[in-house]
Amino acid sequence: MPQRILDTARDPAIRARPALWAGGRWLDYAALADAVMRVSGLLLDRGLRRGERVALFAGRTADAAAGFLGILAAGGVANVIDPRLPPEEVGLRLRSSDVRWRLADAGHAEVAAATAPGPVIRLEDARSALPRIVTDLTPADDAVLLSTTGSTGTSKAVLLTHGNLLSNTRGVAERTGVTPADRVLHMMPMHHTNGVNNLLIVPLACGASVVMLERFHAETFFDEVAAHRPTYITGVATHYSRLLAHAPPRGALSSLRFARSGSAPLTAQLHREVERHLGIPLIHSYGLSEATCTVAMNPTAARKIGTVGTALAGQRVAVFRPVEETPVAPGTEGEICIAGPSLMKGYVPPSAHGDGPSIRNGWLRTGDLGALDAEGYLTVSGRLKEIIIRGGENLSPGRIEEAILHDPAVRSCCVVGAPDPDLGEVPVAFVVAQGGASVRERAIQELVRSALTRACVPARVVVLDALPEIGVGKVDRGALRRLASKA
Repeated sequence: MPQRILDTARDPAIRARPALWAGGRWLDYAALADAVMRVSGLLLDRGLRRGERVALFAGRTADAAAGFLGILAAGGVANVIDPRLPPEEVGLRLRSSDVRWRLADAGHAEVAAATAPGPVIRLEDARSALPRIVTDLTPADDAVLLSTTGSTGTSKAVLLTHGNLLSNTRGVAERTGVTPADRVLHMMPMHHTNGVNNLLIVPLACGASVVMLERFHAETFFDEVAAHRPTYITGVATHYSRLLAHAPPRGALSSLRFARSGSAPLTAQLHREVERHLGIPLIHSYGLSEATCTVAMNPTAARKIGTVGTALAGQRVAVFRPVEETPVAPGTEGEICIAGPSLMKGYVPPSAHGDGPSIRNGWLRTGDLGALDAEGYLTVSGRLKEIIIRGGENLSPGRIEEAILHDPAVRSCCVVGAPDPDLGEVPVAFVVAQGGASVRERAIQELVRSALTRACVPARVVVLDALPEIGVGKVDRGALRRLASKA
């Protein structure tokens, strides 16, 4: 994968073009390629061997991007560390995943040193290293180790190969039509698969430019867009929901051809509100770390609101009966399963799969519920493990949430199952009110009753200031289930 980016950087038509903006400065492709090769040279000089795993402790800087790509160029496996984690937790993860090398910038060297005994390589030392790379990497070589946190809150390490990264890059680039004329605003965490795959590798492999924001602020976001003139942006539903409270200045968004949403659910209602607010198409997608990053995405010119689009090139998406390998009819709900060259090599250690997705007979069993329509558009409705069984009847939390969000007083919501001595489980709705609005339990219950069935009506409606989150824009359903069980 790094060879493709370096080949792009050597193109006479590309090498002088801007590649990456971070910390108030631009790097052109020639400078970025030099920085990547120097990081690679530093690691090779220190004795890094092919396939060895390197933890990267760094901020949102050009050096961090060069560090990530430099690890790959040296034949190493990059593991970007979440800077919010305490050193003790990071140390546990590094030992569990057999990550023995640590590369850190000056601002994170102390934290890196606290995670384990032994030396920490300083990223700044790469500036004086001789540029060199491993030139015979293959698609089968290991490339990236991702920590992924599912709805249960249990962290797992996913191992991806260079072939996985190439497959995702080809699929996303083809679907979004990224060219050297494009510029993306990067506001996702670097330790997240979207942050490194879709917002770093994809645009740089296509000769586009990346503007890396220090962090997302809804209050100043439209000013950032006006200043940097990106052609597309990528975020999660939480980002777009928070932007609704702020009006974009006239002409501020004129450079944008589309916005993309992924990594977390997006309701059809919020989708429409965001499109009206931004005045551009919002392209919703679906994916998971175990399939590298993106599996399905709406075509920019043929999106279907309420769906996550169709499978990317090279990927196969099917909906099977849970536990079985029998496809269900179009429009019928079942377990979403994925096949193709983007599937992970596996978990590290192999026993770490726990309750996460697993690969059986070439198919990744995602544990997600959904349906395919006759045209191949996928709708995601929830998780198998989130199904609420009320008196023997299976209830989909996603459908109940969709109905609740039609109440204008509700900004966001999450429905979980709570123990019930008679019915086994009953749905409980946790909602966040729109600013200044008053949420009425009876109104929400009647709304659900009229849209669905009596069994779907929440037994209780609990108003919160905010929904607890894990990962990137993902609601912590485990925390809400614990809260519901105490009520």
